[in-house]
Amino acid sequence: MNWKDRCFLSLDEEKLFESSGHRTRFFELLDCYSDYPFFTKGLCKCMYLSAWDEEHFAIMLETLTAMSLGRETDTGDMRIQGETLAEVQPDAEYYVYQLSNAFLDHKDFTLPADAAIGPAQRHIIDQALKASKIIDTI
Repeated sequence: MNWKDRCFLSLDEEKLFESSGHRTRFFELLDCYSDYPFFTKGLCKCMYLSAWDEEHFAIMLETLTAMSLGRETDTGDMRIQGETLAEVQPDAEYYVYQLSNAFLDHKDFTLPADAAIGPAQRHIIDQALKASKIIDTI
């Protein structure tokens, strides 16, 4: 079994997909972009996070399409774009983008105790951190 299949099945076995849409969007990203030179485990974690809903999925799909057409070999420009997007987001979205940047930087992420975010966003971040640990072991 190849890496992308093991990754997908591992996350599915741990019930880390919130819906069939989340599962399908993640698999579509993984299937389409896992063979590109810019693909990393950090990017895979961002894919999981962005597949949570249609809006973030569309942003990720647009970014990855541009990277593949531009023959990018790393996620450096994506990281810069993430930082720019984070700065113009309301509190909860700011932390989601910071988490994505931590994934791309291969760094740990801890949500500040005083972060002004709701339970839904906190759940998304918690689930993404669980998925991150699983992806790291594959």
